[in-house]
Amino acid sequence: MKKVVPVSVVIPTCNRQTLLDRALRSVVAQTVRPQEVIVVDDGSTDDTHAMLKANYPHVKYCFQDNLGVSKARNTGISVANSPWIAFLDSDDEWLPDKLQKQFETLQNNAGVLLCHTEEIWIRHGKRVNPMNKHQKYGGYIYDKCLPLCAISPSSVIIHQRLFEQVGLFDESLPACEDYDLWLRICNQYEVLFIDSPLIVKYGGHDDQLSRRHWGMDRFRIQALLKMLNEKTLTENNYHLTLEALKAKCAIYIQGAIKRGKQAEAAYYQQLIDRFSSPHAEQR
Repeated sequence: MKKVVPVSVVIPTCNRQTLLDRALRSVVAQTVRPQEVIVVDDGSTDDTHAMLKANYPHVKYCFQDNLGVSKARNTGISVANSPWIAFLDSDDEWLPDKLQKQFETLQNNAGVLLCHTEEIWIRHGKRVNPMNKHQKYGGYIYDKCLPLCAISPSSVIIHQRLFEQVGLFDESLPACEDYDLWLRICNQYEVLFIDSPLIVKYGGHDDQLSRRHWGMDRFRIQALLKMLNEKTLTENNYHLTLEALKAKCAIYIQGAIKRGKQAEAAYYQQLIDRFSSPHAEQR
């Protein structure tokens, strides 16, 4: 009989019946068993519920109107009964020893409340190598979180205490909600990183958020603006955040101008001007 670990697996999904089945099969195949598996259905109109009832009757099923992935993950967190949460996006899958290796690593590093792992990338059915900018790190990695999302949600085990300290996923962000959360966590906390691939991330399908939203940096800019108002930022992290904000605004302005979005370009130029003034450096 498999050992049970005190982990609640939270899987948000929407109209991904077949992909969800693959994700759940990877959870069932784990060398240890999570305490519970929670699927949060974000308004599916396919046969997701029927598939779950037939094949995974042990899964805790929560249905909500189509309110987005942040709300879905937050719903899963709110109903979870375990101290540890493991996220799994419904289009990804875990390798069989993922939970076991992570939980053992966390037990051997008492006091650290988040662990993530290396990953395998599959795009359009073929394995691809991530670029250097996607390299993962452990430790105090706030600076590494500023350019792009430095932690994949499907790779994470996180203690509920962190949500109590920094808050949940920001439901006002339609994308880059994970970028926003990792900034808030890594600003204050150390994270563990297992430098071997324990998840498979699939990309290239039409319903990915990165395909649905043009100019993803605008959501990262929102997250950076929030961080600049954080009283917990050190002076060094404040300046790093400020520089990241101005750099992302400059890139976004170029894209907005190319698309004839002059008003948007003007707004982000105003942000650069505001934070480039002599008073912007004063905390």
